[in-house]
Amino acid sequence: MPALDHTAASLRIFGDDLDPLEITRLLGHEPSSAERKGQEIVGKSTRAIRVARTGSWYLVAERRAPGDLDAQIVEILSKLSSDLGVWQQLAERFRIDLFCGLFLRGGTGGEVVSAKSMAALGSRGIELGLDIYGGDDSDT
Repeated sequence: MPALDHTAASLRIFGDDLDPLEITRLLGHEPSSAERKGQEIVGKSTRAIRVARTGSWYLVAERRAPGDLDAQIVEILSKLSSDLGVWQQLAERFRIDLFCGLFLRGGTGGEVVSAKSMAALGSRGIELGLDIYGGDDSDT
């Protein structure tokens, strides 16, 4: 039977006037990656230079196999400030989401995000984005 093979999750904060050092100070944790608008970034594999169109701050959770979005949400949020006033301030200034990848083994599968995790995201103004990647149906 097809199933959820693994999940990936990343907290992302975007904004033209985003200062990664400010976000780090407010949230109390270093990002996995960050950039300022206009910053030149050298591609890891291509070495091509691109210019950041907006500021960004990312915190990436460990991949989970089998998938476990709840554990990834807890992993990310447990590292960051629990002060909802800080989160409200950030949500008013920037776009914040938890970007998740669900990787299926086979054609269908699913994942449940607990009410507790949804409440934690919602109280911080964090949108939940899901990208679902289908597996090869020949595996079933």
